[in-house]
Amino acid sequence: MKPLKPDNYLDSLLAAHAARLGPALADPEAFRIEIFYTRIDRDARNTPHLQEFHWPQAPSSYFYPASTVKLPAALLALETLRKQDIPPTADMLTDSLPGISTAADTDTSSPTGKPSAAHYIKKILMVSDNDAFNRLYELLGQEAFNKSLHDKGYAGARIIHRLSMPLSPEANRQTNGIRFFTPEGTVPVLIQAPRYYRGPVPGTPSQAPEQAGKAHYAGDSLVQQPFDFSLKNRIALGDLHQILQSIIFPETVTSRQRFRLTKEDYRFLYRYMSRLPTESEAGDPKYDTAEFHRNYTKYLMGGADASVQLPAGLRIYNKSGWAYGFLTDVAYFADFANKIEFLLSARIYTNTDGVIGDDTYDYETIGKPFLRELGAIIYETELTRERKYKPDLQRYTD
Repeated sequence: MKPLKPDNYLDSLLAAHAARLGPALADPEAFRIEIFYTRIDRDARNTPHLQEFHWPQAPSSYFYPASTVKLPAALLALETLRKQDIPPTADMLTDSLPGISTAADTDTSSPTGKPSAAHYIKKILMVSDNDAFNRLYELLGQEAFNKSLHDKGYAGARIIHRLSMPLSPEANRQTNGIRFFTPEGTVPVLIQAPRYYRGPVPGTPSQAPEQAGKAHYAGDSLVQQPFDFSLKNRIALGDLHQILQSIIFPETVTSRQRFRLTKEDYRFLYRYMSRLPTESEAGDPKYDTAEFHRNYTKYLMGGADASVQLPAGLRIYNKSGWAYGFLTDVAYFADFANKIEFLLSARIYTNTDGVIGDDTYDYETIGKPFLRELGAIIYETELTRERKYKPDLQRYTD
């Protein structure tokens, strides 16, 4: 990727639309805003040439990645199974870890009635299912999950806990035994023993405090100190943006950074990263669209708002996350009608009362409107940008 020379392009663009972006833009440091925007130009052979904008140039604040960590989990699960010649659709039966994690040997949303890595990934990409992520975390194991990311160049990544489960760091070092069966088989084709990681906390140590807020709840008690995230998951937005690029344009990253996936895996990812809950059918799985509306996980341009109608030809291939006042979305936009495409990743911290754990965050009034308008502004800019060659987007269709 060829980075653009610092020319204040995003400074100018954001300033020109300040009224649309709301109060956060007036104090991007307090709201911990960070944006990566990659412009894509194709040549006569349809080869993509990428130029990246980053705003602001050097943000130093910590952000909690929330459900965006599910994206590398999905990729590494596919990669891990391919290495062992196990199809992702194989029945994946997880044993219990008493006091830590229950067994998972059925899944009524699956067409087979059994869980599989492929079905977990569908649920992760379509509605950001936490249990599905936890099962892939248990498949990978804490050590292998982090080592795989570090080996690909994401040295700061630290994925050390399940989601929405109040477990100790010690409990999260332990992962369940798992058995894999082919649909017609009664004998396991692979048995993975329970794992326990005894090493140091993964990831390059942070050089800055990993804190947010001015106070936080510990149980029912309000503690008048910032919340310490040093034992929470961590991955930089730039790394997530690069991981997305490696899925959408694997030919543009180094062999080291590339995930070892098949063409079938890429088609599967493209299908479910862009598929809306309202487009799901039985076995997909099918969702209650009153709860899981069409923009449920689409923050950039969709605003996670059911009332927003996106352009008919636009597909957004993304993974979003939200927790503790942090909102993040990592997305590839492809408009098949207007023949435009771009990558956009952004994060924002919306917690104006400064208290972590009170469930009083400014998602609806500040965070989601900011991401909705940011996506729309970049999309509108791309609509008017001249291209010598229109992209052939056939690769990303179902």
